[in-house]
Amino acid sequence: MTSTLQRPILIVDDDPGMRATLTLSLRQMGHAVVAAANGEEALAQIEQCPVGAVVTDMTMPGMSGMDLFRTIKQRRPGIPVIFISAFGSIEVAVDAMKAGGFDYLAKPFSPEALTCVVCRALQTGTPLECALPAAGTGAILTRDPGMLKMLKMAQTVAASQATILIEGESGTGKELLARFIYERSPRAHRPFIAINCAAVPEGLMESELFGYEKGAFTGAVAKKPGRFELAHTGTLLLDEIGELPLSLQAKLLRVLQEREVDVLGGRKPVALDVRVIASTNRSLWDEVKAGRFREDLYYRLNVFPLRLPPLRHRPCDIPLLVEHFIQQGAVEHRQPALTVTPDAMAILMGREWRGNIRELQNVVERAVLLAEHGTITADHLLVPDRVNARPLSAFSTGTTVWEAERSLIVETLERVGGNRTHAARILGISIRTLRNKLRLYRGLAPSDDAFRHDALLPDAAGETADADQLWLPRVVGG
Repeated sequence: MTSTLQRPILIVDDDPGMRATLTLSLRQMGHAVVAAANGEEALAQIEQCPVGAVVTDMTMPGMSGMDLFRTIKQRRPGIPVIFISAFGSIEVAVDAMKAGGFDYLAKPFSPEALTCVVCRALQTGTPLECALPAAGTGAILTRDPGMLKMLKMAQTVAASQATILIEGESGTGKELLARFIYERSPRAHRPFIAINCAAVPEGLMESELFGYEKGAFTGAVAKKPGRFELAHTGTLLLDEIGELPLSLQAKLLRVLQEREVDVLGGRKPVALDVRVIASTNRSLWDEVKAGRFREDLYYRLNVFPLRLPPLRHRPCDIPLLVEHFIQQGAVEHRQPALTVTPDAMAILMGREWRGNIRELQNVVERAVLLAEHGTITADHLLVPDRVNARPLSAFSTGTTVWEAERSLIVETLERVGGNRTHAARILGISIRTLRNKLRLYRGLAPSDDAFRHDALLPDAAGETADADQLWLPRVVGG
């Protein structure tokens, strides 16, 4: 049987120039390609030979891209379909993805964006230098040689039952890597259960991990299976394992050694078949030396260690990630695809990105919201050292927090044309908090011209604003 990677990519577009461009882009990346000028030709091609994926324009004479998609779903439901669309068809493309389409690209898009989406569509055999699928959460996108080497090791160890320890700074994609391993393991059809050890209160962690029987304590009105039981025959991700209290580390060690769990209130241990992946944003060995983590548990978890490099160590991935987040933001906010000016890209390439990929994604999403005329410029990035509002160090001695906060709000509102929705998102506060802040400032009444572009909207999160809330450090601080 021909594997998905060996099958050609089918390009469907009534524009000969576009067909030629797409064909050339994919062939340069090593893909076999066949082309069709319309939906009828495409269906004939699919009947003649198996294809690995279909890339189709949404708007074509006769059979539209959506009609073609529906027919393919009926005849060959396993073929992933990628849609190409101009801005005016975004809603149709989004609806198509909800109906089962694989992905969507808004025109204009780069050859790299097309190649990455196609690689993801090809699934398990995807060339690592393009993209790596991670079910339900997006993709690991990289061209960095060190990252590629690590991912190849991850793909190899995925087939084993070895316990894996993933180390990496916050925002580097540790859960994505864990899901990548799970997707390629023999347990891919079984449960994937995750628990964030830093997010569960210490008093509840034992019951969350190991469960309890009905009547085990006051208030235990029904049996509660723990995460280990829920992950039976599958994979359990212990996220931020370094935050696990010392009091529970001994019990976790026993579970890993004996492959059974003592349920609180239970009469006998419950046998388990679970593949464990642990992740941490700190050095576990440093935690061992500091006496905050058991050395024996460290060795039990560190069977196969993987380290995710921070984004500042893989700068060649920044353009790839920026392109991906722009496409993502365009679909989410129903906006046309955007390009990035060279000076804006230079700023993105030169930043340290302490928050890693998560921080980059937030900056790009804000830029998508602010960009005009189809282009993201340096002024749209609104990274702390580029905000029109003065940095904290630029305020003269004696400037009050009230004055600095007021200046930041005013300048941010001016930049977004008075749109409070966008301003609140950029400043990291709710619309209700912004509205209450404005009421504190004399001369900034809601009727002022600076705010005429935006209605007073209710706070969707239902937050209540504290008039004394000092959110300023989040905007201008490190």
